[in-house]
Amino acid sequence: MLKVAVVGASGYTGVELIRILHNHPEASVTAVTSEQSAGKSISELFPSLKGRCDLTLENLDPDKISEKADIIFTALPHKAAMGVVPAFLSAGKKVIDLSADYRLKNASEYEKLYQQPHLSSNLLDKAVYGLPELKRDKVAVADLVANPGCYPTSIILALAPLLKEKLVNISTIIADSKSGVSGAGRSLKVDNLYCEINEGFKAYGVGGTHRHIGEIEQELSLLAEKDIKISFTPHLVPMNRGILSTIYLESTVALESGRLLDMYEEFYSEEPFVRVLAKGEFPSTAFVRGSNFCDIAVTIDKRTGRIILVSAIDNLVKGASGQAVQNMNIISGFPENMGLEMLPVYP
Repeated sequence: MLKVAVVGASGYTGVELIRILHNHPEASVTAVTSEQSAGKSISELFPSLKGRCDLTLENLDPDKISEKADIIFTALPHKAAMGVVPAFLSAGKKVIDLSADYRLKNASEYEKLYQQPHLSSNLLDKAVYGLPELKRDKVAVADLVANPGCYPTSIILALAPLLKEKLVNISTIIADSKSGVSGAGRSLKVDNLYCEINEGFKAYGVGGTHRHIGEIEQELSLLAEKDIKISFTPHLVPMNRGILSTIYLESTVALESGRLLDMYEEFYSEEPFVRVLAKGEFPSTAFVRGSNFCDIAVTIDKRTGRIILVSAIDNLVKGASGQAVQNMNIISGFPENMGLEMLPVYP
C-alpha cells in the first residue's frame, strides 16, 4: 500500500485529495498537516470525513512527515511550498506540488508574477509540468511534479490539438473563463464573503494580470513551438466549484466543423478523462462536478470564420486534486484511472 502525506490539508484541495484517496485501492493517507489547526482531527475541520479519515493534523516537520509517507502532496499556498519541497526531495520522496511554485521554468517570471524571489530556483528545470495528457512520459520518471493550475488545465487541453497541428493564428487567441469561488481558496477574504459574491458576476485579473497567464503562455508556446501571447480574462461566478472556458481563435487554413471535431476525437481517443462532445453539444460545469473529466466542445462560427472551443472542468478535481492523483498513479505505475472513476455529481 502506497503511503501518502497531504501537506496543507486544511484547504479545499487538501480535503479533496483526502476524499479521492479514501477510495483509492492502492494508496492510504498516513499524515496530514496544518500549521493553524495542528492537534485537531482533520474530521473536526471537515465533518464530511468523520469516521473515514480522523487523522490528527500535525505541524509541518519535513523529517517526520517523510518517515510516514512515500509520496508527498504539497497543497500549500503559493510561495510557501518552495520552502519545504527541497527537504522532501532530499529525503528521497516523490513530491506532487499543487501550488504554482514549480510550474514556471523562468525564475524571473515567477518573481514578476508572485512578487517574491524563488527560494529553490535550481529545481525549476527538474520539475515536470503535470498535465498527464501531454506530459505522461515525463511525469512517469519525475521526482517533482508541478500540478497545473485550474484555468490553465481548461485552456491548454482545449487548445492542444490545434496548436500541435500548427493550425492556429497564434496572435488571435482569446480565452474567457469563469470559475466557482472555491478556486480562490479557503482563507478569509472580503471579496469572497457571501454578500460580496452572491447575486454577482465579475471579471478580475483583467488585462493580462492574472498569475496563471504565465504558465498558460509557457505551455501553449511549447505546444506551438513559437512564443504565444493570449488575451485571458477570468471571471468569478457565484457557485462553489467548476470552470467553464470559452476560447476564440482563427485558423491558418480553411476548416470545417466536421474535420475539426474528427481531429479532437482522434487526439483524445485514448484519454480516459477528456470527453470530446458530439456536434451541437456543449459542456456545462454541472456535468463534470465532482469528477476528473474535462469536457470539450469544438465548433466554427460560420459568420466570422472563428473557431470556438468550450471546455468544462471541476476546478478542485481535474483542476487540482484529481489531476494530482492522476499524476500519482502515473509515477507509481498504477492504472491512470485508479481511484478516479467517480462519476460527476448531478444535479
